[in-house]
Amino acid sequence: MVNMLAKRGQLTPEQERFRRITNDWYEAAYPDPNTVDPRVYDPDVNPGAVAWFRAGATQLIERVDGYLDILAAHGVACVRLESIELPGRLIYQDRFQVVVVAPPAR
Repeated sequence: MVNMLAKRGQLTPEQERFRRITNDWYEAAYPDPNTVDPRVYDPDVNPGAVAWFRAGATQLIERVDGYLDILAAHGVACVRLESIELPGRLIYQDRFQVVVVAPPAR
């Protein structure tokens, strides 16, 4: 969502600086599931695929709050979720994260 705001030119210079620095840090710190399997986020193969950090990936989780602050400043409602159980069908995993497809809403 923050990247979408950036593409629309809606971030302040400070927010854009945070986004660029932090995105670069994440890209260097953990694998991009798309580079391992390009189908992970393919909407035809895995509609609604979403990445979740593993609980032990605290160094990665700590930086999420900055993104949440930016979203809040732009009136984008969001919450940080934690789940003990896998929140959907597992389609990718590494030591830092899982990517799941949530079950259809009932």
